[in-house]
Amino acid sequence: MTPTPTATLVARDWAEIQERMLVPLYEAVYDRLEVGPGDRLLDLDCGAGLPLLLAAGRGAVATGVEADPARRALARERLLEVLAAPPEPPAPPRPYDALLAFSPAPAALDAALPAVRRGGAVVLADWGPAERCTVPSVLGGGPAPRDLDALVERAGLRPDGSGRVFCPFGYADVDSAVRGLLSTGLYDATDDADGAADVVLAEKELAEALHPFERSDGAVWLPNIFRYVIARVE
Repeated sequence: MTPTPTATLVARDWAEIQERMLVPLYEAVYDRLEVGPGDRLLDLDCGAGLPLLLAAGRGAVATGVEADPARRALARERLLEVLAAPPEPPAPPRPYDALLAFSPAPAALDAALPAVRRGGAVVLADWGPAERCTVPSVLGGGPAPRDLDALVERAGLRPDGSGRVFCPFGYADVDSAVRGLLSTGLYDATDDADGAADVVLAEKELAEALHPFERSDGAVWLPNIFRYVIARVE
């Protein structure tokens, strides 16, 4: 499938503006797992591939899974291995040592688990406590954080620790913030009569919601806490 021009622009906003906001989360998880040379990682919803690049910088071999064709194309431009869907059973000749599933859908998690070795790590992450996260309120409430511990139990995994990471979303100006946040796909924009999102209205509403977080120099600062849990494949 060839991405539409609009989809490509949104994907580029993700790659150029938004993707880096989660670097503290990626780095904290990699530190916790002691990711290094020889480790094999599988990353669900890898976007344009930044988490894969960070893992590769530590010597790991990282493969991504990204359903969105525009983001997948950008990741492949970075010479990364990115699949459209998790590998199908049987497991690859050498199973993965770790699975990264930030904001995971249960079905996608189930599909990817067979590719992880016994004893391998599974990392789930999502928004932290509502009172510590600014972005969901700016996005009109946004999706409710998933119960990560319940996902671990449902998947039959063994809990092995958790942590919280400060991930502020900082932008040079309101325009950059609007473009970055819209690229997440989390903003609940009003649909017009034809069912298509009114992008102009969404941009206006989001810009107005961001004004309380605009600093004197025009920059926008949105503090957030993310929570992650680590589990092991039995």
